[in-house]
Amino acid sequence: MTELELKYGVNPNQKPARIYVKKGELPITVLNGKPGYINFMDAFNGWQLVRELKAATGLPAATSFKHVSPAGASVASPLDDVEKQMLFAPDYPLSPLATAYIRARGADRMSSFGDWVSLSDVCDEETALFLQHEVSDGIIAPGYTPRALEILKSKRKGAYNIVQIDPSYEPGAAETREIFGITFEQGRNDYRIDAELFTNIVSRNKDLPATAVRDLIVAMITLKYTQSNSVCYAYQGQAIGIGAGQQSRIHCTRLAGNKADNYSLRKHPKVLSLPFRADIGKPDRDTAIDLYISPTECGDVLRDGAWQDLFTVRPDELTAEERAEWLSAVTGVSLGSDAFFPFSDNIDRACRSGVRYIAEPGGSKRDGDVIECCDRHGVVLAFTGMRLFHH
Repeated sequence: MTELELKYGVNPNQKPARIYVKKGELPITVLNGKPGYINFMDAFNGWQLVRELKAATGLPAATSFKHVSPAGASVASPLDDVEKQMLFAPDYPLSPLATAYIRARGADRMSSFGDWVSLSDVCDEETALFLQHEVSDGIIAPGYTPRALEILKSKRKGAYNIVQIDPSYEPGAAETREIFGITFEQGRNDYRIDAELFTNIVSRNKDLPATAVRDLIVAMITLKYTQSNSVCYAYQGQAIGIGAGQQSRIHCTRLAGNKADNYSLRKHPKVLSLPFRADIGKPDRDTAIDLYISPTECGDVLRDGAWQDLFTVRPDELTAEERAEWLSAVTGVSLGSDAFFPFSDNIDRACRSGVRYIAEPGGSKRDGDVIECCDRHGVVLAFTGMRLFHH
C-alpha cells in the first residue's frame, strides 16, 4: 500500500486528504478504526520520540500526544505506592512498558484526555488493560500481543484506532512540506541525543549523577518532538512539565513549571485523601484535582458548593502556605530547553520547581548571566551546542 485515504484533513472542510509515500510501501498497517490526519501526525511524531528514548536509554518508552506535541513522555520505571495512587495505576502487576505509559499519561492527565499513544515496544496485556479505561483516540506500536489487541479493539465500541508500524522503517534524508502552495525542503533532524550531549558542564557545580543524565535525555528527546519554543521538566525518567509553542521562553518556563508543580502537588496527602464519591470517574477526578490544587480555584470550588457533586464530605482547603511548604521540599528535577535561555529569570523560575540540573544549547550574549545565576542556585548547567526547534 503506497497511500491511505483519510476522511478529511486537519478540519472537516479540508478534502481530499491522504497519507502516502513516493517510493515503496507505507510502513504502517491500520489494525482497527480509521485514523485521521491529526492522528497520524501525532502517531509519527510520537513514534520517533519513543524509539529514540528506547535507543538512548535501553528502556521501554511511551508518550502521550495531543495536537502534535507530547503531553507526557517516560521511560519504564517502577511505581511506588504514592505514584500508583496519584496516577490511578491498577492493582495488578505492571510490565515495564505499562509503567512507562502510566507515567507518560500521568504527567499531565488533563492534557492527555483523548490522547494518541505511542509505544516503543510490542503492546502487552498490562498496558492494554490500563489503556482500556482511559479516554484515548488511538495507539501506534511495533506490534501487539493477541490479548492486547483483543482488549484494545473493544474500546470506543470497537472503533478505537490501532496502528502497527514497521520498526525497521527509516525515512529518507530529506523531508518536504507545503505551505501556501510553496514547497519547503530540509534535511531530516537525525541529531542523536545521548549521555555525551551533557559533558560540557559550564557551571561551578559539575556533579551530574546518572539519574539526572537519564532525565536530561528524556527532556531533550521530548523537546525534539515538541512544538517550539519549548522547555521540559523531567524527574524519575519522565517528563513532568512541558511548555510547548510559546513565543517567549520565560512563558515556556513558567507554563511547564506550573505543570511540574501540579504534578508534585498531586502527591500531597490532602490530594491523595480527597473523599471522592465512588461513582466519580477518572476524568472528573482529574478536573477536580486540578481545581483543588490551583491557588486561584480551590477556595471558590469549595465555597460555592460545587464540591457536593464530587465528594462525600467537604474536604479541607489546600492553603497557599501548604502549597508553598510542599513545593519547597521538591528537588532533583532536571530541565531541558530547545534553545538558549536569553535571560537568567528562566533559571530563577525553574529553581522554584526543584530544578537542579539544566541542559540548553548556550550561545546567548547573556550566557554569563545565566551561568552566574546557576552558580548562585548551585545548579549544574550543561551547554549542548545544539538547538532543537520543531515546527
